[in-house]
Amino acid sequence: MKAFLVGLLFLFAVLILLGIGIVLYPFLLIGSFFLQFIIGFIFIIFAIWLLGKFILYIWDKFKK
Repeated sequence: MKAFLVGLLFLFAVLILLGIGIVLYPFLLIGSFFLQFIIGFIFIIFAIWLLGKFILYIWDKFKK
């Protein structure tokens, strides 16, 4: 009887977590979209900064 109750409790916990996952799925999709947008934006800012550093480095070399 104890094993049956433990198994039933486990199935109940899995169903609750499944329900939470289904409810939060749209938020995960939206969150992943914004995370992708933010990482892309940071990458573009880094690329522009790196290009500026490279141009200033080359400019310094030509100046001397």
